[in-house]
Amino acid sequence: MSEDAELVSRIRCGDLDAFERLYHKYKRPLFRTALAITGNEGAAEEMLQDCFVRAFRAMGRVDAAPSLSPWLHRIVVNLSYNWTNRYRRWPLALEALVDGLAAGAAASPEGAAEGNVLRAAVQDAIASLSLKHRAAIVLFYLQGFSLPEIAYVMDCPVGTVKSRLHYACRALRKKLSSDGRLSGEVAYGTS
Repeated sequence: MSEDAELVSRIRCGDLDAFERLYHKYKRPLFRTALAITGNEGAAEEMLQDCFVRAFRAMGRVDAAPSLSPWLHRIVVNLSYNWTNRYRRWPLALEALVDGLAAGAAASPEGAAEGNVLRAAVQDAIASLSLKHRAAIVLFYLQGFSLPEIAYVMDCPVGTVKSRLHYACRALRKKLSSDGRLSGEVAYGTS
């Protein structure tokens, strides 16, 4: 029995400590996903809370084998879609996704400055993507989900996920290659 299946079983028996453990296990990745999609920390906190309220209510119907992560991400992605569509806001910062791209460049002051420029350019490029393309990028590159898991989260076929990732990456390459802040080495391979 997986850890998540054990937690679900305990939660179904009324063990609130098990639910707290589940919350602490998934709060960070779910918050990061919501933040990357909404671009708003307050909204991401709200999505996180709403996600766990909905999860608690549905605990009697969920299949936890082998992991609850895709199911919880599906909830938070849908909540984030709804929030973004309702408020028509687009993310201004996707720091969690971009930090890894510029982490190696910060060895010197020049490297740190270049990393900041790269971070800002990538954030702007990701923010320019459509909501579904942005979600696919976040789930694949930030959360490390497999294609079938993303298909489940986004409620679409695996082929659609592949297509969204392809077009999102193509749009990112195009946007980054035309960004005057970046040198040719950063945005190479933009064919």
